[in-house]
Amino acid sequence: MHSSTAAHLRRMPAIGAVVALAAGMLVAVAPAAHAASGATLPFTSVEAETATTTGTKIGPDYTQGTLASEASGRQAVRLSSGQRVEFTVPRAANAVNLAYSVPDGQSGSLNVYVNGTRIAKSLPVTSKYSYVDTGWIAGAKTHHFFDNARLLLGRDVQAGDKVAVESTGTQVTVDVADFEQVAAAASQPAGSVSVVAKGADPSGNGDSTQAFRDAIAAAQGGTVWIPPGDYRVTSSLNGVQNVTLQGAGSWYSVVHTSRFIDQTSSSGNVHVKDFAVLGEVTERVDSSPDNFVNGSLGPNSSVSGMWLQHLKVGLWLTGNNDNLVVENSRILDTTADGLNLNGTAKGVRVRNNFLRNQGDDSLAMWSLYAPDTNSSFENNTISQPNLANGIAIYGGTDISVKNNLISDTNALGSGIAISNQKFLDPFSPLSGTITVDGNTLVRTGAMNPNWNHPMGALRVDSYDSAVDATVDITNTTITDSPYSAFEFVSGGGRGYPVRNVTVTGATVRNTGTVVVQAEAQGAATFKNVTATQVGAAGVYNCPYPANSGSFALTDGGGNSGWSSTWTDCSTWPQPGQGNPDPDPGRNLAKGRPATATGSQDVYTPGKAVDGDANSYWESANNAFPQAWTVDLGSSYAVRRLVLKLPPSAAWGARTQTVTVLGSTDGSAYSTVVGSQGYRFDPATGNTATVSLPSGTNLRYLRLSVSANTGWPAGQFSEVEAYLAS
Repeated sequence: MHSSTAAHLRRMPAIGAVVALAAGMLVAVAPAAHAASGATLPFTSVEAETATTTGTKIGPDYTQGTLASEASGRQAVRLSSGQRVEFTVPRAANAVNLAYSVPDGQSGSLNVYVNGTRIAKSLPVTSKYSYVDTGWIAGAKTHHFFDNARLLLGRDVQAGDKVAVESTGTQVTVDVADFEQVAAAASQPAGSVSVVAKGADPSGNGDSTQAFRDAIAAAQGGTVWIPPGDYRVTSSLNGVQNVTLQGAGSWYSVVHTSRFIDQTSSSGNVHVKDFAVLGEVTERVDSSPDNFVNGSLGPNSSVSGMWLQHLKVGLWLTGNNDNLVVENSRILDTTADGLNLNGTAKGVRVRNNFLRNQGDDSLAMWSLYAPDTNSSFENNTISQPNLANGIAIYGGTDISVKNNLISDTNALGSGIAISNQKFLDPFSPLSGTITVDGNTLVRTGAMNPNWNHPMGALRVDSYDSAVDATVDITNTTITDSPYSAFEFVSGGGRGYPVRNVTVTGATVRNTGTVVVQAEAQGAATFKNVTATQVGAAGVYNCPYPANSGSFALTDGGGNSGWSSTWTDCSTWPQPGQGNPDPDPGRNLAKGRPATATGSQDVYTPGKAVDGDANSYWESANNAFPQAWTVDLGSSYAVRRLVLKLPPSAAWGARTQTVTVLGSTDGSAYSTVVGSQGYRFDPATGNTATVSLPSGTNLRYLRLSVSANTGWPAGQFSEVEAYLAS
């Protein structure tokens, strides 16, 4: 969402009603046939981790803030200078688009090889559009690590041919390559008005803004032609109505601008198609309309065949956009939403689009001022939204979400969210029938750092008001969710109910924790829902607040594989963790769950693993010994700890007496390093290093503090754990 409103800080319920589905479930009936999930795309993707490489594979990792967690498949390949990754081409192609990351502040290029021969062109790589910080969004960390770069190879390659990319000096992490057979550039339509004829500069050197305006004015009722070339537009267009803007294809006609159309109203019949708009947005500034379309195209308009990249939002739609169709387009590397229907939308169809690497919801409807009505997101493919949901429906009437393929959501996001989170008023809650049908969710759901518990792959959320609409969830496939499959929650913490939900014909495979995560009062019926490889239990049913009422799960028959129930509402079921990034320089403790025997005021245990050396944990005062513990998520051969206090000179030098303990199960702890005094001095950075003996293997790291010469409490601003000694 395009908002800074944060979720509440979730507290663990002490008790809760536990309602299990009936035992002895029948074998499920197969879901009815339905359309395939996702868009029909002009390219085929190949993951770098499946290719041949001389580099280092990283991941899988689901930890917010790590590079692998934002990668497609949560894995990628890191290349140092001279290293390469070689892809086997899956189809006839003459172009490639590469998703990659380079370290912050760096840029460079990749050499490109076809069947072992280096071609003349190279692929530029840069961190310019990456490493976005949105500190006003609670729970956000630096994110948006990856970017996309495309290249016409200048030759045809066939299935089975080899295309390799090689680092030329800058470390590059390669995620995925998209291979495409790009058709020849289209010809100018008869009777159209060319922007070049009106003075546009296809070299990109001159300012073509006025030429575009003049062509639009001259072509009313007709077509503006954008020939192959690069065009620089320095201010947004408005007054766009009753006209078609058409290019020769999104690989050929390229408009360079961060603000293309910005208008509050239009009489409509605007058709925009077959060119690229590439922006220069490097940060998210919500007060700036740095969008391809900001506002209204008017009724009966369309957007088709577009390539939109490096913008804040692809389309931020307000006003009258009735019967708008957005289709067959690519939206990449936006710092916020891919597309947002921001209220009043009627009959809008968003279909067959590809979205990757959004900094907020990839596709959203937000019923602000008036409800979005009778609108749909259908057959879209969405990958790697890195700070919110794949698809989010915030209010609205008679909305459909059908046959979408969504993968690899990160922090603060589910694959699909059906929600009454309003952000602002006036807001129109969910009403009528909300249809969620035929969607496939892969590795979706994430840990919410504000709630300190996970979000499910598909979430129904009575955040600011009860969900009383009819919510029909049918023919859903959920695979490899790191946490739960279906979540029912009142995310604002006020216990509003979720009612009238039916889940029919779902297949759940390899979910990390549970199939159903019920945390709100209310009810849902489940029919023909089958699950295999369930991580912890079938159902977690612990409504919050604890006295808000129970959630009733009705067994509609045909369910199997998830009859067990998580019985301890004071703890969260923990998923199996993926392999960590093998980089020995990774701080294993950063962002991990931390606890302590006591804390002073706001100086809570998590402050010692938040990555900020200026915040700190402080134990209860005058109560030695005190212990601080972090769960690293998996057992690691930790060899070195770095203990920190805030670097400010205001912190006088001190010695803390610390014992290091470790455990693999969180119950039985053994001493790793005996009690020793560690000197902290701001003159030398206020840090202390602890070497751990060879053979140390631990998941739970505990530091017991028995003395502190500077203050009568244990204190750490950061505790860092490393594999390298």
